[in-house]
Amino acid sequence: YFKIKFMKIFRTLLLVLFVSSSLYAQRLNKEKVKTLKIAYLTEKLDLTVSEAEIFWPIHNEFEKKVDEIKLKSVKFRKQIATNKDLSEEETKKILVQIIQLSSDRNQLEVDYFNRLLEILPAKKVVIAISSDREFKRKMIEEYKERHRKFKNN
Repeated sequence: YFKIKFMKIFRTLLLVLFVSSSLYAQRLNKEKVKTLKIAYLTEKLDLTVSEAEIFWPIHNEFEKKVDEIKLKSVKFRKQIATNKDLSEEETKKILVQIIQLSSDRNQLEVDYFNRLLEILPAKKVVIAISSDREFKRKMIEEYKERHRKFKNN
């Protein structure tokens, strides 16, 4: 009896350790990507100290709000995809919410660009926008490359 109970506890502890270490690794990866992005944008923008002090809080706030919108959008899209029994009215409500989120995202970008124009020259704003997209594209390419290498091994 004691041996069986011990084995159950041991397996549970191993599972908890595995899951927590996996979650910790994911958090580290997110932090690593964030650090790489900061370095990448900092290099591309060539910000002065005073520009950087104003730019990063605005940029971080924008990123946070975009992430919130993405999470809501994914939630609504999953509702539609996983619930085939939604009525026409329920589906329409969800679609209206998705459209509103898209509109919110666009307005958020307009506000972000306008705020950047208040603190940076227009050329640096263009560089910030294009460098951010370039960084995302490079990260996707890196992910695909690693995934391809993993598949081939």
